[in-house]
Amino acid sequence: MMSVPRYGENTLSDLLPAVLGAVTGNDIAPSLDLAGVRRVCVLLIDGLGAQQLAARAEHAPMLSSMSGETWTSTFPSTTATSLASLGTGRPPGQHGIVGYLTAVEGYDRPMNPLHWRLHGQAGGRSGKDGQAGGRSGKDGQAGGRSGKVSSDLLSTLVPEEFQPHPTVFERASAAGIAVTRVAPSYQRESGLTRAVLRGGDFAASVSAGDLVARTLSALNRGDRSVVYSYWSELDLTGHVRGPSSDAWSHELRQVDSMVEAVVSRLPPDAALVVTADHGMVDVEERVDVDTTPALSLDVTMIAGEPRARHVFARPGAAADVAQRWRETLGTDYLVVDRDEAIGREWFGPVRPAVARTIGDVLALARGSGAVVRSGAEPNQSALLGHHGSLTDAETRVPLLIARS
Repeated sequence: MMSVPRYGENTLSDLLPAVLGAVTGNDIAPSLDLAGVRRVCVLLIDGLGAQQLAARAEHAPMLSSMSGETWTSTFPSTTATSLASLGTGRPPGQHGIVGYLTAVEGYDRPMNPLHWRLHGQAGGRSGKDGQAGGRSGKDGQAGGRSGKVSSDLLSTLVPEEFQPHPTVFERASAAGIAVTRVAPSYQRESGLTRAVLRGGDFAASVSAGDLVARTLSALNRGDRSVVYSYWSELDLTGHVRGPSSDAWSHELRQVDSMVEAVVSRLPPDAALVVTADHGMVDVEERVDVDTTPALSLDVTMIAGEPRARHVFARPGAAADVAQRWRETLGTDYLVVDRDEAIGREWFGPVRPAVARTIGDVLALARGSGAVVRSGAEPNQSALLGHHGSLTDAETRVPLLIARS
């Protein structure tokens, strides 16, 4: 089943504004049990889909005991887009990060926002699914339309100019709230952080235990506090071993232990909110663009990711490209053009400049398939777990709350 996010109603873009309203006392979201709190930590567990958690509840007794509900991620259901909506409080059509690989006007290759460099460009840490810079990597990808290529995208595509609106963290700091972001050190000054997660202080964490300690210390700062803590290992495990693997279940136990440690030490006026950026599916069938000529004909660039591709066509060929992709992929994929995707409000309200970075054609997996690129993206193509599409398994995320 497909779930289109209803921006403004229980999506990740609504979460931090609601938290800020609760901590300031200006606006209490009725669906969140945050009345009377002065300190809130939002702990984002990368890759913790609501369906996956429900299926492995016995491995997560703490999480399963917390009150809460199910919210939706963004479209696409991918880390860069979801974190951008979380940090800015805006839907993708407003903040402009519309995929794992996002087209940028004036460049001949898509940008990887998690590394803030052009896809296929050397340099920086290579990331798994690239949690703003993970470990073993998804790939670079060459090709595309003509344009400039920069070896230092941070200087030519300045993150604070790419997304100039104040983040929720900046708004909270301006309101006198102690804001702390707890995450691995490589995220401190990353392009994605500077664009959509900037504001307040940064506390680098080096392990699960360190994240717990730093989170609790940050919660006790000042008269009022907002903490954002980020954990990536569950997502990494899901990509490499699959979200149905024993390894994923064991990693979930580690996450549950970490959550229990924070909950047991919450200050009296504090709450912990646990959520995720997306879920994940085990991929069973792959269609390879690099060995399927019909999928390359009249195509100038491919962005997005295997379960949610943005396809750019040469001028005048978009309709033909869309028809070839429909015929080749069949009913296991939903193939639409840009106008239809915008009209269906997959990205929320879309600014004209952002609309031009959405593919002429979008191809979404409905089942367990993926559109891979074995030549351009060999590592990513071999991963067992993927996300990005609009299926419930990918878009539905938990929203769990514990009070002291």
